[in-house]
Amino acid sequence: MTSMSRARVARRIAAGAAYGGGGIGLVGAAAVGVVLAEVRMARTAVGNGNSGGRVPTADGRYGDGSDSGEPPLRLAVLGDSTAAGQGVHRAAQTPGALLASGLAAVAERPVELRNVARPGAQSDDLDRQVALLLGSTAPVPDVCVIMIGANDVTRRMPPTRSVRHLSAAVRRLRTAGAEVVVGTCPDLGTIEPVRQPLRWLARRASRQLAAAQTIGTVEQGGRTVSLGDLLGPEFAANPRELFGPDSYHPSAEGYATAAMAVLPTVCAALGLWPAEEERPDVTRREGFLPVARAAAEAAAEPGTEVTAAMPTGPRGPWALLKRRRRQRVEPPDLPAGPLAKETRSRATTTNQDG
Repeated sequence: MTSMSRARVARRIAAGAAYGGGGIGLVGAAAVGVVLAEVRMARTAVGNGNSGGRVPTADGRYGDGSDSGEPPLRLAVLGDSTAAGQGVHRAAQTPGALLASGLAAVAERPVELRNVARPGAQSDDLDRQVALLLGSTAPVPDVCVIMIGANDVTRRMPPTRSVRHLSAAVRRLRTAGAEVVVGTCPDLGTIEPVRQPLRWLARRASRQLAAAQTIGTVEQGGRTVSLGDLLGPEFAANPRELFGPDSYHPSAEGYATAAMAVLPTVCAALGLWPAEEERPDVTRREGFLPVARAAAEAAAEPGTEVTAAMPTGPRGPWALLKRRRRQRVEPPDLPAGPLAKETRSRATTTNQDG
C-alpha cells in the first residue's frame, strides 16, 4: 500500500471516529480471523516467569535533582501491556521507568512517575485510566505517554471506535493541562509465530491503525511517535535479543529501544529540547504536510514524530513531520552513558496483578 492510499484510509477511519462511524475495517474479516488465531498462539506463553503475567510496579520518584530547588516533573503512562512493561522482571526495565530516568537526566530535576496502564487493555479502557489520573487529589501530570492499539487489532475492535476512544482521552488530558505523547500501534507483523502472508496482513492492519491514531491525536493537540521499532525491523533482525521469553512482549533491551524513540518527543513537548531542534531539518526529510499524509509516512517509518502545525489548509489540517535524533536510553542495570545511571527512586520490584 502506498503512502497516499494509506493516508486516505487513515483519514476515512479518523473521520468515522469523529462523526460516529464504526464499520470501516482494517483488513478483510476472514483474513483478520486467521491473523488472530496466529497471534493468540503467540500469546499463549505470556507470563514470562511472572506468576499470572504480573508486571513490576515502577511508580515513584526518579533522578536526583535534589539541589535544583525545582519541584519534580510529573509523568504518567497509560495504555496496555507494552506501556505497563509486561515481559520484564525489574521495575527499572519498564518503559515508564526508562522514560522517567531519561527525562530526569535531561531536565536535571526529579520526575514523579505514575503508571495506570493495564495489560490486555484496549482503547476503550483509556476512559477509566484517564479518570484514575484526573480524579485523584494528585496534581495533573505535566506529560502523559500513551501506548495502545495492539489489542484493538488482535481483538477486532472497529478502528473508528478505537480512534474515537484515543482521541477522547487525548482531549481530556489536554483540556486538563497535560502534554500528551502517543506511541502508536506497534507492528504486529514481526511476532515470531505469525507466518507469511499473515505477517503482511498484520503489518498492514497495524500501520493503518497507527496512521489513524496519529490523525486523531494530532487533531486533539497531542503528539505521536511511530512505535514500529517496538515490534519492527530491529526486532525482526534480533528477535532473541529484543523480544521477551514469550516472543510477544519486548525484552528489557526492546523497551529501551522504544524509550529511546519516545524520549525526545516527551522532552520536546515539555520545552526541554533546543529551539533549533524544533525547526524542520530538510536534510532529515522533515517538513510540513497535510496531517493524513504525515500520519501515513510516520506509520511506515519507526520513531517518526508528528505534531500539529498550521490549523487548516486546502487539504485540511497540517502537521510537522520530525525525524528526531534519538536519545539513547539504557536499562539502568546496563553500564553505559548518563541515562543509564541507577535512579534514586521509590520504585519497588514487587508485583501487581495485570
